[in-house]
Amino acid sequence: MQVSWDLIERIAKFGIVGGFCFVIDFSITYYLKEKSKVYKFVANASGFIVSVIINFMLNKYWTFKASNIDATTQFIKFITIASFALMINSVIIYLLNVKIRMNFYLSKIIAVFIVMFFNYSMQALFTFN
Repeated sequence: MQVSWDLIERIAKFGIVGGFCFVIDFSITYYLKEKSKVYKFVANASGFIVSVIINFMLNKYWTFKASNIDATTQFIKFITIASFALMINSVIIYLLNVKIRMNFYLSKIIAVFIVMFFNYSMQALFTFN
């Protein structure tokens, strides 16, 4: 199987955007949970939602260069997939943090990396194809 340079570049850009948005997500979650004393799953969802909006814009215009497609339809697809990703993310955090008693932030890091593979595949296939 031959992999094109375009695919490698797109995956690398997706990773860079993902890393940037991870920092945003983690920072918001930490601030809300630790400083504002917001319930951990509300803080997690808040960080996730803000990072998803930024993620959409960066991936649309930089990673996939999909500026010629209707942004509203694309955003609805993106948010739908991201909502499933948030559910998977929350379940993983719940299982690791609440059931296994792993540190909340370590649980979040693991969840983010697992969900990243689902998110890239679905966004590439359905949102930015």
